[in-house]
Amino acid sequence: MKRHLLITGGAGFIGSNFISYLLENSNYYITNVDSLTYAGNLENIQSFVKSNRCRSIQADIGEKTELSKVFDQDYFAIINFAAESHVDRSIEDAFPFIHTNIIGTYNLLQAVITGKANKMIQISTDEVYGSLEPNDSPFTETTSLAPNNPYSASKASADLLVRSYFQTYQLPLTVTRCSNNYGPMQHTEKFIPKVITRALNNIEIPLYGDGLNIRDWIYVEDHCRAIHAVLEKGLAGEVYNIGGSEEKTNREIIDYILEKLRKDEKLIKHVADRKGHDRRYSMDSSKISRELGWRPTISFHEGIQRTIQWYRQNEQKNG
Repeated sequence: MKRHLLITGGAGFIGSNFISYLLENSNYYITNVDSLTYAGNLENIQSFVKSNRCRSIQADIGEKTELSKVFDQDYFAIINFAAESHVDRSIEDAFPFIHTNIIGTYNLLQAVITGKANKMIQISTDEVYGSLEPNDSPFTETTSLAPNNPYSASKASADLLVRSYFQTYQLPLTVTRCSNNYGPMQHTEKFIPKVITRALNNIEIPLYGDGLNIRDWIYVEDHCRAIHAVLEKGLAGEVYNIGGSEEKTNREIIDYILEKLRKDEKLIKHVADRKGHDRRYSMDSSKISRELGWRPTISFHEGIQRTIQWYRQNEQKNG
């Protein structure tokens, strides 16, 4: 029996990597829906657009009329990657984040409640938990939500909508919250690809504040494996934290990449700190490890080497 998935935001970074992963590691049939804004890249879907197990539809999940065209069939599950996700953009204008991240999630929940999908996984972020002090314990699934910028507030709002629909209607809904992803096909406005591409082109690399903000990094393929585990074995109503256990300061990341590319640290330019800049994120992934048997397998050293190689080839291809 064929099982069909609806994947939203499949032309984006994590969504496109996840579709590629599923096409190689499962028998699912996939409908990808993406509004193809700046964050969605047609090149990201070229690798699977010709597959007879995947189709792509351009639609905005925040627009109910547009979204209705993807429900020409029922789905085994909806996996909601679609999101506006760049913090700086949310500080400049929060409306697109409210539209996609909150209203879009609401529209998908309505599709589940009307029987268009058997279940839904909401892909969220560690940023909903706010910020940690240097000696604080990592975030767990029971950590209170305390978002500090419009982006993370919109994601926290969506998570609470999902929780409310589970509690009120007992729908089969699950939330995953992941630490910072990196890897192939990520938009160059994001930190690691920005550092790599600017270094390759000998362009100044901006570093916020003192550069000592800490993030927990995970290679995107490990994140994809975690979501697959949640899809197959995750329980309704649960939240699963996903992390790479690779905490690095922003300055450490830049220094590491410059060393690998044999570039001078003079490329680093200190700039005024971002408004609402969280100091540290750290994820406790023991629950998903204990209950679903998932663990990260790709070290930062290996993952960053793969990522640098992809962007080096991409720069050469487009140069």
